[in-house]
Amino acid sequence: MSENPTYFSVWNRPLNQGCFLNEKQAAILLKDLEAFTLGDLLRHFPFRYEDRSEILPIKSLSPGMALPAQIAARLEHYEFLGQGPGRRLSAKFQDESGVIEAIWFQKPDIISKFLHLGKTYLLFGRLNEFNGKLNFTHPEMEIFQPEKPRPVMEPVYFTTEKMKRMGMDSKSLNRIILRNLEARRLELKEPFSNSFMQASGLMGLDKSILEIHLPSSQNGLEKARERLKVEELFPLQFYLQQKRMNNKTSKQGFPMPRLESFNIFFNSHLPFSLTNAQKRVVKEIRSDLVSGKQMNRLIQGDVGSGKTIVAFLCMLMAIDNGYQACLMAPTEILANQHFIGISGLAEKIGIRVELLTGSTKTSARKKIVAGLDDGSINILIGTHALIEAYVQFNNLGLAVIDEQHRFGVAQRAALQSKTRERILPHILVMTATPIPRTLAMALYSDLDISAIDELPAGRIEIQTAHRLESQRMRVFGFIKEQILLGRQAYIVYPLIEESETLDLTNLMDGFESISRAFPEYHLSMVHGRMKSADKDFEMARFVKGETSIMVATTVIEVGVNVPNASIMVIENAERFGLTQMHQLRGRVGRGEYQSYCILMTGYKLSREGRLRIETMCRTTDGFEIAETDLKLRGPGDITGTRQSGLSGLKLTNLAEDSALLEKVRNWVADFLSLDPALSTEENKPLKHHLDDILKTKAHWNEIA
Repeated sequence: MSENPTYFSVWNRPLNQGCFLNEKQAAILLKDLEAFTLGDLLRHFPFRYEDRSEILPIKSLSPGMALPAQIAARLEHYEFLGQGPGRRLSAKFQDESGVIEAIWFQKPDIISKFLHLGKTYLLFGRLNEFNGKLNFTHPEMEIFQPEKPRPVMEPVYFTTEKMKRMGMDSKSLNRIILRNLEARRLELKEPFSNSFMQASGLMGLDKSILEIHLPSSQNGLEKARERLKVEELFPLQFYLQQKRMNNKTSKQGFPMPRLESFNIFFNSHLPFSLTNAQKRVVKEIRSDLVSGKQMNRLIQGDVGSGKTIVAFLCMLMAIDNGYQACLMAPTEILANQHFIGISGLAEKIGIRVELLTGSTKTSARKKIVAGLDDGSINILIGTHALIEAYVQFNNLGLAVIDEQHRFGVAQRAALQSKTRERILPHILVMTATPIPRTLAMALYSDLDISAIDELPAGRIEIQTAHRLESQRMRVFGFIKEQILLGRQAYIVYPLIEESETLDLTNLMDGFESISRAFPEYHLSMVHGRMKSADKDFEMARFVKGETSIMVATTVIEVGVNVPNASIMVIENAERFGLTQMHQLRGRVGRGEYQSYCILMTGYKLSREGRLRIETMCRTTDGFEIAETDLKLRGPGDITGTRQSGLSGLKLTNLAEDSALLEKVRNWVADFLSLDPALSTEENKPLKHHLDDILKTKAHWNEIA
């Protein structure tokens, strides 16, 4: 490795090369912290800071104290207790107010070598209570030096037991980091230009790294955290916005100005009036399609907000201009549902729609291939079968992808290539998972985003109720009442098999108990480990009304449209995320009947679990639910989509840092407008920095 003092040599220096670690320590950091380079270690930030400035008298301690306690006390006595694996070291410490015991279960012999009777020690740790007496278990301990200043903000790092056994607890990890910073800090070159740093008011990179590991003040720590959050957000935003800008300037799109069949359908055959949100989104898409540039737009809307009719209207725009359109869905059932709905609309104006899935017979498949080739098929709806090699459109102008996160990058790219023209078709992707604005800004800066944030008028709101295990028979009685009215019910479980670690009712046991409770009714069962054909068969039985109750895992979360189903029972609802529960609830309320969602839980609920249940019972607004979910869980799996781009967010909390994200987006936009290639002398360090990050985060290329 080159020893040139560049910005990059510091971040990319392997931990086993001159970083004050031996081979075993470097290996355990790689395994337990996924830290391979010095940059990884410097970005292993403290997760909290503890006030070590106050020394408490022993008599003031109590087991209910929220934070660890610190005492200065004289060692009066110590002894080994027990034998074999249960052997432990017990020590009595005394100050002027009382006596307290400290206990060590691990490495008692080593600990005893540091104990000297009559010496005063500083002990820090959480308090426990045993047989009515307080004690410290495995406290941090050092000889008390009254003249030594004690930190107000002691950084605390995540560590593992293996790390601790190798002498790398939180304190020693901090010492290792600071030692490396002392040796290498001058090599931490600032990637941003002086003019930008002055205009932004950001703390310098080297100072912010030092400040977060060795805070000088609360204000200094906050400024350091802000700078390091910018360090996390800027590269991803730059990559996405640059990609979007390049697409808009370089990717030519099919111009679609004509609206003949669109106007006929809209004025004479539209089955219902569009909401204002739907009209707004149609106008946004129309603007894209007449621009001459390729459209890449995401439509997000709650369950039942009317995304499909908007997609169909866009398909008509393509057809009016002599192009074909397609819609790709992740499952056969969802593809079938789209086919039934869209073909019913299309036949009113003489447009040919076909369905292609893995189940399509060979003879029908040959006719479809011929119809695509000669252009007589206007719209093709299907599953992954649409990207098979034998499928080739005559002139594909618009590709709609439903539940786009279910498809890989290669699959979406393959769909785009299904045309003889060198120009790529317009792309419209849809998701039924409402995405908070902040998360959308972080994830989809490379796409134009349209939100259908209004439900059709007259829609009957689903009634949601929370029920406890003791009320199960009443719930079963209510389900029977609904079935007697001709309705159907879903009962969803979080697990398939019994778990030793989670006290959950599993699907198999649930199916048996429901069979006993409803002996007169036919049941279906669906879970993720079934073969696709078996799963589709059971789903189809339920869709046709041949079974009254569907017992399932979350595989029915997206895509099943059964207007006759009026009850959704979610077992162990406290184990589900808010967004997932909302998606499950969206499986009912699709017909003309009042629908119900029943959340079953045990008596014990965590604070967050109770908040999720209360939120579900209070509102059916998917966007509000998504915002609450983001605050509770962070961005991890709120959408089930494209999380790799967010994996580097160690400090940023998208629920709390929306203002900073907006600021970063604006800074990125300024850079791209003034120096899009970052080719000026003052921006070259930033370009090298971003290129370096992009090399180590190759999965960003999959954010498409």
